[in-house]
Amino acid sequence: MLMIRRFDERAATLVDEGEVTGEVHQYIGQEAVAVGISSVIRKDDAITSNHRGHGHVLAKGGDVNLMMAELGGRTTGYCKGKGGSMHITSLDLGIYGTNGMVGQGVPIALGAAFANNFKGNDNVTITYFGEGASNEGAVHESMNMAAIWKLPLIFVCENNQYAVSFNAKDSTSVENIAERGKGYGIPSIVVDGMDVFAVREAAKEAVQRARNGEGPTLIECKTYRYFGHFAGEPHVLKKPYRTDEEIESHRQNDPIERLKRHLVEEGVDEVEFAEMEAKVHEIIEDGVVFMKESPRPTLEAALEDAYAVEHKTMPVKGWA
Repeated sequence: MLMIRRFDERAATLVDEGEVTGEVHQYIGQEAVAVGISSVIRKDDAITSNHRGHGHVLAKGGDVNLMMAELGGRTTGYCKGKGGSMHITSLDLGIYGTNGMVGQGVPIALGAAFANNFKGNDNVTITYFGEGASNEGAVHESMNMAAIWKLPLIFVCENNQYAVSFNAKDSTSVENIAERGKGYGIPSIVVDGMDVFAVREAAKEAVQRARNGEGPTLIECKTYRYFGHFAGEPHVLKKPYRTDEEIESHRQNDPIERLKRHLVEEGVDEVEFAEMEAKVHEIIEDGVVFMKESPRPTLEAALEDAYAVEHKTMPVKGWA
C-alpha cells in the first residue's frame, strides 16, 4: 500500500517536472482495494484495470522500473513506451491492460473469464471499474453474460464518489452500485474500501465461489480519491467541486494509517515503519533513474507492433 502511494506521489511530481507527459490519474486513497483483492489471487489469475490503474498493476506484482519507464515513454517500459500511464499491460503477470476508455476493461475481462471457463481451469479474472463506469452499457452487458454463463469473473467497483468532477449522487439512481448486481442474479456486497481486511475477506469469498464454478460476484468498495481526477487538474479547473473539509474528513479514515494502527497493536514498532519507508523510497527513486537513463522510441518504432506479422488459426472444440 505504501509503495502504491509513494509511486503515485512521485508520478505527479514527474508530470510537473516535464519527465512524464500526458495525464496521470492518481490512486492515492484507494490503496486498500487493490491490495486487499490481490492478496487472495494467484499470478495466473487475470485482471483488467482502468485509467487509474497504477495501484492495480503494482498490487498484482508490477515492476516499478518498468512502470516508471512506461510513464516516461521509454522503450524499456511495459509497452515499449507507447502505452503510457493509462495503458500498462503485462500478460506474464496476468495484467490484461489498464484502459483509458471508461468501462471498457470490463468486456475484456469477460472474454478472459470465458476463455478460462472454456479451457476448464480454475483461474479467475478480476475487473476493476469506477462508479461512473457502472453506468456504461458494456458493464451491464458483461454482468448479464457473466451471470448467464456462470463465469469466474469478479466485478470490483471502486466507488470513490466522483466521476471526473461529477458526484455519484447526481449520476446514479441507487445509493449502492451493488444493488445493480441483484438485477442480474449476481451475489453483491458493499464493503469499506478504506479497510484492507474488509476488502480481503470479501474477495476471498468471491474468489472461492469463482474457482468452484459458482459464477461471478460484484464487490462495491466504498473509497475516496484524495486528489483531482488527474494530476494536472488544479492547473486547469477554475472552480473546485469539493471542499477541503470534505477531503480532510476522508483522510481521517486513511487506509494506510488504519493498517498502521493495526500493526502497532500487533507489535510492529516505529523503527520497522521507518525502514519500510526508506526501502520504498529507494525502490521508487531507482525507478526514476532507470526511466531517465532509458532511451525513447525512435520514429520508426511507431510502425512496429501495429500489425501481427503472423496469424495462426486455433481450432475451437465443438465449433464449426
